[in-house]
Amino acid sequence: MKKLFVIALAALATLTASAQQLGKVNFQELVMLMPEMDAARETIAASQKEAEETYSAMVEEYQGKANQYQQKQASWTAAIRESKERELYEIQNRIQEFQNSISQELQQQQNQLTAPIQEKANKAVTEIAKAKGIVVLFDSSQAIYFDESKVLDITAEARKALNIPEGRTLETLQAELQAQAQAAQAQ
Repeated sequence: MKKLFVIALAALATLTASAQQLGKVNFQELVMLMPEMDAARETIAASQKEAEETYSAMVEEYQGKANQYQQKQASWTAAIRESKERELYEIQNRIQEFQNSISQELQQQQNQLTAPIQEKANKAVTEIAKAKGIVVLFDSSQAIYFDESKVLDITAEARKALNIPEGRTLETLQAELQAQAQAAQAQ
């Protein structure tokens, strides 16, 4: 009797699960294409450019002082030579410390800028999924396999809710980013 009850319960669960709606969305695509992400990318790029300029200036300072040391070391007294060596060592340490801290800071900045964007996308996707009666929503950019005919794709509806322009795709975004990079290099 107990075995029959378990079988009936399993059959009921299977029927209930098949009546529930499964959905999919390409969450990564949505986040990458959101207009807010463009502003975040610009801010991050500006910070990276500043960091690169600061690093280059530090390296240039080191190279100038190292060249001066090599050219004049023979004519300096031991005290001057020792002072200049200490100065070079300190500059090397500052450069290393800068490299370590700036990479962490840039990562933190990226996380701070993208977290609200991801939250907004998640909220929109969740609202759409609830309205459609979806009980499980998969991220299609990470799914290994799913039967397209049995899963409702809400990506297009989420794109509209997030104000992503109609013709904008990951390919057009890539082209935009490449054009921006080329323009920056030309300057």
